[in-house]
Amino acid sequence: MADFKPLVFSGIQPTGNLHLGNYLGAIQKFVALQDTQDCIFCVVDLHALTAQLVQEDLAQQTREIAAAYLAAGIDPKRHIVFNQAAVPGHSELAWIFNCVARIGWMTRMTQFKDKAGKDRENASLGLLAYPSLMAADILLYRATHVPVGDDQKQHLELTRDIATKFNHDFSARIEAKGLGVPMAMGDETVNGYFPLAEPLIEGPATRVMSLKDGSKKMSKSDPSDLSRINLTDDDETIAKKIRKAKTDPDALPSEPAGLAGRPEADNLVGIYAALSGRSKADILTEFGGRPFSEFKPALADLAVDKLAPIAGDMRRVLSDPAEIDRTLKDGAERARALADRTLADVKSILGLLG
Repeated sequence: MADFKPLVFSGIQPTGNLHLGNYLGAIQKFVALQDTQDCIFCVVDLHALTAQLVQEDLAQQTREIAAAYLAAGIDPKRHIVFNQAAVPGHSELAWIFNCVARIGWMTRMTQFKDKAGKDRENASLGLLAYPSLMAADILLYRATHVPVGDDQKQHLELTRDIATKFNHDFSARIEAKGLGVPMAMGDETVNGYFPLAEPLIEGPATRVMSLKDGSKKMSKSDPSDLSRINLTDDDETIAKKIRKAKTDPDALPSEPAGLAGRPEADNLVGIYAALSGRSKADILTEFGGRPFSEFKPALADLAVDKLAPIAGDMRRVLSDPAEIDRTLKDGAERARALADRTLADVKSILGLLG
């Protein structure tokens, strides 16, 4: 990648209770990244409209995501924490990217196919254009790195495609205005304005699965509350859910290769590894050959130890919604200053007045 200032962008949708998968797959990584990178953490409330247009209390759900960020240890003074709808540039750049992206790119997105189902003609245009808004979220700040789960990696690849096409189509104007840097694209070098953001996918639990079915992702929308550990669950509830988690009758293997074909065992070992900051191999060195009746209590104790303080801090933060709103407003003002500069450049490149 060419010379762009390193910047991390990521966000979480405010759609229902946050759970262990959100924490291990996203928030825990956010906390670690803020020590080494400049970061922007967003509550992507506009994206939530693609899941459900009419919602009970979107504002409160937005505050809950912000509270989780703060309770987990994200510092809103050192980094930017805000909600997407408070910065109009996200929607404005998304429209421009709708004109850059191709319909074929959108219809090939796996998540669109899964969420639209067989009745695609009845799916909202917003659901189809979701990846274009995601691209705008990232590129509005010219972010260089994005922590994503495996299920979002395809969307990030499309973000790179949009950036590549914009850079290629407007290379001469970008150069003439002195707004880009030379970037290699295949056999040619163009003057790129947008970076090609790199995914950050790491750790032993990049995709946390359901406690009731190891073949399905842990989800807020699963009808069974026993399928997930919510970040607001108390100690007893966390322990009960782990005790009831689905397993198989065999003992734990002594090495990771032995987890093949055992999705529930692989999931629980991955959760233990991620919560403890160790590898799956380390966990199996300790617990290999032992039954789940011995492993589950250890996992429950670890989960309670790690998650209970976050749940307590979330309740404390949520008790003062006005302070959450002030934090989001401050973050939005700082984000808007960055976004406005990008939009001014993009409008200049396109020839748009205003």
